[in-house]
Amino acid sequence: MSDELILYTNPLSRGRIARWMLEEIGVPYRVEILQFGTSMKGEAYRQVNPMGKVPAIVHGKTTVTESAAICAYLADAFPRKGLAPPPAHRGNYYRWMFYAAGPLEAAVSNRVLGFEVPKERERMVGYGTFSDVMDTLEAAVRTNSYIAGDTFSAADVYVGSQIGYGLQFGTIEKRPAFEQYFGRLALRDAYIRANELDNAAAAELENQA
Repeated sequence: MSDELILYTNPLSRGRIARWMLEEIGVPYRVEILQFGTSMKGEAYRQVNPMGKVPAIVHGKTTVTESAAICAYLADAFPRKGLAPPPAHRGNYYRWMFYAAGPLEAAVSNRVLGFEVPKERERMVGYGTFSDVMDTLEAAVRTNSYIAGDTFSAADVYVGSQIGYGLQFGTIEKRPAFEQYFGRLALRDAYIRANELDNAAAAELENQA
């Protein structure tokens, strides 16, 4: 596919997930850095994402927002990299990517905000309890080398990012299984390149402030 690929991001955001995924697929892309509260909420960018949040990608005539969706889309749009299993073997791939986008994201966000679900209301929320979410995730990353089996996939970009950020900022417990899993991912060339690019972009923004 030869359509132009544009990443809308900020280096201090979930845009780092999309950057990592783009580095994994290894195709040229253009970056538009947006500022929180100004250009990110401006009319021009709201034509891309009405939420005024990053990341988003535009690929030709296709716009994709939401980090998990971006990872899944790019894996399918550039299949030569093998970042999505064959359709008949995508059970764990879909399961854990959307587990991270749903129960994990919600449980961690609520914990950070100081909200604890009352015990009598646990069945009303998709994740039940924070401890159940962490125990389930720990078992998943301990079972195989990668989240969907023995092969790295786009699901590892998304799940790994969630775990990596959680370990860095203390929102996910530093269990050995989490540290070992993310440690494997952090050695990938694409992850290292993406980090270097985003760190440089963050430093440039700081110098402009």
